[in-house]
Amino acid sequence: MAVKKILIVEDELAIREMIRTALDMAGFHCFEAGDAHEAHIQVVDYKPDLILLDWMLPGNSGLELIRRLKRESIHSNIPVIMLTARTDEDNKIQGLNTGADDYVTKPFSPRELIARINALLRRTAPDMESGRLTMGGLELDDNSHRVFISDKAIDIGPTEFKLLRFFMAHRDRAFSRNQILDHVWGGNVYIEERTVDVHIRRLRKALRQLGTDPVDYGSFIQTVRGTGYRFSELAPQT
Repeated sequence: MAVKKILIVEDELAIREMIRTALDMAGFHCFEAGDAHEAHIQVVDYKPDLILLDWMLPGNSGLELIRRLKRESIHSNIPVIMLTARTDEDNKIQGLNTGADDYVTKPFSPRELIARINALLRRTAPDMESGRLTMGGLELDDNSHRVFISDKAIDIGPTEFKLLRFFMAHRDRAFSRNQILDHVWGGNVYIEERTVDVHIRRLRKALRQLGTDPVDYGSFIQTVRGTGYRFSELAPQT
């Protein structure tokens, strides 16, 4: 099973370091941010499996960051645990209604926090928990870094593999070229939008290695006029 990535968003360095030490010892891979702006960059670049989010942050609050993530379809399903000194029931309800999945009040024990993280990850386990994504006879195995059509491995480049993994994990959603660049290449890498088109063509070609499967999986990568691309087995509307 892949190591889970946790983003710790906390402006107090001592608390952040305490949490990171506990999570490192529990086998998680951690990233850190001290404010909402830095946290959003980390989300785009590293795609965490779960976010530990302090309510009170400099600049934008934790609640405002949750609202932003929930508006972005690519990030809307990332589970969030709020960390806060606010103990009033109304505050807890506000946090949960905004989109937080759980609520931990300070001070808390590292053991309780880790237990809550594990419980939430089990409840929100994505399709990639087994390391495999499937669609009909098409299968992506993240552990062996291979793609199969009808159980036959096909030739596919490393960037095309990442692009296919992104599409299969977010099927039936339309994404702009900029969004695809951010989430496949990373937000801190400068690459021209037309690079996406080049790799889309290569991926379509790779998925047309049909073997015994009559389905043209390359056609599942649909061009969305005025937007970008989507990955879907449903025929595009005319």
